[in-house]
Amino acid sequence: MPSSIHELPELTAKGGVMSEPKSIAATIETVVPGVWRWSVQDDRIGYESDAHAIASGDRIVLIDPLRLETTVLERLGPVEAICLTAACHQRAAWHYRRHLGAKVYAPADTRAMDEEPDVRYRAGDVLPGGLRPIHTPGPEAAHYAFWLPQPPGVLFCPDLLSHGAGEALAFMPAEYHEDPALTRQSVRALLDLEFAVLCFDHGVPLLDEPKAALRALLAQDAGAANR
Repeated sequence: MPSSIHELPELTAKGGVMSEPKSIAATIETVVPGVWRWSVQDDRIGYESDAHAIASGDRIVLIDPLRLETTVLERLGPVEAICLTAACHQRAAWHYRRHLGAKVYAPADTRAMDEEPDVRYRAGDVLPGGLRPIHTPGPEAAHYAFWLPQPPGVLFCPDLLSHGAGEALAFMPAEYHEDPALTRQSVRALLDLEFAVLCFDHGVPLLDEPKAALRALLAQDAGAANR
């Protein structure tokens, strides 16, 4: 596997490596009303990758999108916007911009990406669908979680954590992070937000006391560090 997050295959097509996996998801699932998830086995990293969409009126907003069968995506509604949490999650953003005409939103201070986003955001902005970008450095400097504050409260957590099917909640491996200690600080800061659903870019959502799961993980990690 790559030795750092910057060695993940995020090069342009001209460089011979695509920033999205080859697989196309065929099904979606409802996480909670107005929030959907789909996943693929990501050939670039040998692990599950997940994407999400949220309702925005009669339209939808894609979050770190992976390719989805066209007829399945169309059932959700027209795409209003595409919101990226970090440069490492460009995935199918540019494909969908070309084919759907939706604007791509990305962090203001991100490293170079395959294409230039339409809109640059910062912490404190409000993105389409009511998403609030929360700065969560650690994996890389320009790395954001998205918080949907309206009840029940949904937090989309990209590369801080993973929660594979049948696996315990875990920090993403340290070799994928610029600053693993800062990652821990970012996770701790998420506890200040009000949410009852925790979604991941790599793993299945947590709907049962996600904040308690975060506290337990932080305590376990601190205990391991002190041994």
